[in-house]
Amino acid sequence: MMEDDELEFVEDLEAILHLTPEVQLAIEQVFPSQDPLDRADFNAVEYINTLFPTEQSLANIDEVVNNIRLKIRRLDDNIRTVVRGQTNVGQDGRQALEEAQKAIQQLFGKIKDIKDKAEKSEQMVKEITRDIKQLDHAKRHLTTSITTLNHLHMLAGGVDSLEAMTRKRQYGEVANLLQGVVNVLEHFQKYMGIPQIRQLSERVKAAQSELGTQILADFEESFPAQGSKKSGGPSIVLRDACLVANVLDPRIKQEIIKKFIRQHLSEYLVLFQENQDVAWLDKIDRRYAWIKRQLVDYEEKYGRMFPEEWCMTERIAVEFCHITRTELAKLMRTRAREIEVKLLLFAIQRTTNFEGLLAKRFSGCTLNDGPGQKKPETPLEPTNPFLEDESGEDNVSEKDEDLDRPKKPKAPDNPFHGIVSKCFEPHLYVYIESQDKNLGELIDRFVADFRAQGPPKSGTDEGGAVLPSCADLFVYYKKCMVQCSQLSTGEPMIALTTIFQKYLREYAWKILSGNLPKTSTNSGGLTISSLLKEKEGSEVAKFTMEELCLICSILSTAEYCLATTQQLEEKLKEKVDKSLMERINLTGEMDTFSTVISNSIQLLVQDLDAACDPALTAMSKMPWQSVEHVGDQSPYVTSVIMHIKQNVPIIRDNLASTRKYFTQFCIKFTNSFIPKFINHLFRCKPISMVGAEQLLLDTHSLKTVLLDLPSIGSQVVRKAPASYTKIVVKGMTRAEMILKVVMAPHEPSVVFVDNYIKLLADSNPETFQKILDMKGLKRSEQSTMLELFRQRLPNPPSGPDSGPSLSFSAPTPEQESSRIRKLEKLIKKRIQ
Repeated sequence: MMEDDELEFVEDLEAILHLTPEVQLAIEQVFPSQDPLDRADFNAVEYINTLFPTEQSLANIDEVVNNIRLKIRRLDDNIRTVVRGQTNVGQDGRQALEEAQKAIQQLFGKIKDIKDKAEKSEQMVKEITRDIKQLDHAKRHLTTSITTLNHLHMLAGGVDSLEAMTRKRQYGEVANLLQGVVNVLEHFQKYMGIPQIRQLSERVKAAQSELGTQILADFEESFPAQGSKKSGGPSIVLRDACLVANVLDPRIKQEIIKKFIRQHLSEYLVLFQENQDVAWLDKIDRRYAWIKRQLVDYEEKYGRMFPEEWCMTERIAVEFCHITRTELAKLMRTRAREIEVKLLLFAIQRTTNFEGLLAKRFSGCTLNDGPGQKKPETPLEPTNPFLEDESGEDNVSEKDEDLDRPKKPKAPDNPFHGIVSKCFEPHLYVYIESQDKNLGELIDRFVADFRAQGPPKSGTDEGGAVLPSCADLFVYYKKCMVQCSQLSTGEPMIALTTIFQKYLREYAWKILSGNLPKTSTNSGGLTISSLLKEKEGSEVAKFTMEELCLICSILSTAEYCLATTQQLEEKLKEKVDKSLMERINLTGEMDTFSTVISNSIQLLVQDLDAACDPALTAMSKMPWQSVEHVGDQSPYVTSVIMHIKQNVPIIRDNLASTRKYFTQFCIKFTNSFIPKFINHLFRCKPISMVGAEQLLLDTHSLKTVLLDLPSIGSQVVRKAPASYTKIVVKGMTRAEMILKVVMAPHEPSVVFVDNYIKLLADSNPETFQKILDMKGLKRSEQSTMLELFRQRLPNPPSGPDSGPSLSFSAPTPEQESSRIRKLEKLIKKRIQ
């Protein structure tokens, strides 16, 4: 029973002493201890096992128990002392609380006193601030009043002085005084309700009006409308009057300028009246010479009379331009039938030169200053290379390589461009018609020169080069564009572009296509049927070396025209107005030159292809069944190689400047020759095993020559383009596979059919039929083979590229393998 009571006591004690983790952590932080008895997770069993790890350690059990009892007694003493020490804590705490409450009451009283004093200080500050604001307002009002009184005094005195100086025409003093009075009067705009201020304002306006009328009268007296000048010339009074006019209503200044310019140009209107001979276009230089003299005369006599900011010299020149444009337009409408292209171009050139001179001399600041005077449209950025060196130069570079030259830095825009020359635009049809006629004559001359000189001679630098007439044509185009763009970037440029298109097509038809060598067929070109005609014992008509050089020259010229026409279109679009850019399109002309290039390449291909036809025909007629041994390459292969070595180097050398088209020629020839060669292979029937080996040797020789075709006969060996090599390898490999199938034994049939399918990957029964014919099988055997072929086919291919790839690893009998190895050794020996 005692043990149970003790266990319950221990459990109750543990429940009472169970602390939360937070409390336990706080105790550990305040009273750190390493004693296991102080740990929250104390385990008595583990502790005892630590004290007595072995049986021998139990000998010290009495000592351990005594130590623990001693520690218990010490703890009891400590607890007793602490409990006794807490006896008087309550009384001390109450006393401390009372003292704290008294201190709080004292502190509250002090805070209340501070708050009352702060309120009093705030009220005092408000009163001080109110007084300061009142003083500030008083100071501001006093300052404003003093300033206003000073301005009023100045205004009243200034108005009196202004009226007195106006009567005495003391314009020098009036100019400065009037500006000051006007500035002062602006301060009284809000006081216009006061009668005295309104009266002073009216007096100022009256003085300004009187000054304006008086100054205009002075100028009218000095420069009468009839044009006679006062003997005294410009005076200091008028110079000062201009300074006054700067302050008056701008209409006074405009009226002075207008009357002076009208008086200054009145002589021009008389000298160059419509009925005077000097007024016509052939004497247009005299107009510009006259204004130059007048401007010099003005600078000498009146340069100091008008303020510099009035730009009177420029205004006179601009008004002269407006009058000249109007008079010339009216005169040309009246005498339109007398306008010739040379006369028109002469007038345009002199006029644009004069406009350029104005741009160098003046800034153009007055062009949009006066009423009714509109600033001319700024021309587009002159990036067109056809416009290079156009100022004062009629000689154009003979090389049209100007299209590829770096662009010159953009010249400053001419603000006077078109200020006079716009009047010529309605009459540009004369120029356009003239260029149409000149270009027609130029094309006819090109045709005549070509017929007289004949085709380029072989062995000279002329062969394959661009025809000189091509450069001449584009040089003339450049000249035309220079002349037309000096005047207009509008509809005349569109009309000129149409003329360019017309004669680009004519050049392509008459000079290029018209001079391509004609073939023997009526259609003007070689057809497939004509190329396949067998001419036993005779050679097909071939182009001469001169004709090959001519075709290459025409091809190079067409390529140059194509590139240059594309650049010409870009430059025209840059030069013409943005609203008209869509109307410039030279795509049709570029397509025409592309057609000439394609036709030229086709002629070269057909010529070489036709030259190889007799050799292929001879191949198909050889008795391949009776060939007894494999020898050197056959004569027909030598003939084909000879024709290739004769033609290709000539074509390559003459197309050196257009390498990509030579590559096209090689590709097109290969695409034409290889299928034809395979078709002639199918005609070789029957073929013996030895005959097939000989044909395989010949095929490999042709393959080697075709792979070397782009650089054949050249001292510099270049690697053929990958696209070309792929075509040759693919086509000639098919021919080799055909021959390998022919060489294979047809027994057993299943092996032969499977070998055919793997090597050729061709599911067409007609091709299989041709292979059987080449082997010389009987019809009964062929029927069995064809039936087996249809059965052995895998899934029918859905397209030309859907069949299995060519395989060279198909199993063959030992005899065939031995023969193929012997053939390969023979081919290697032949190549070495």
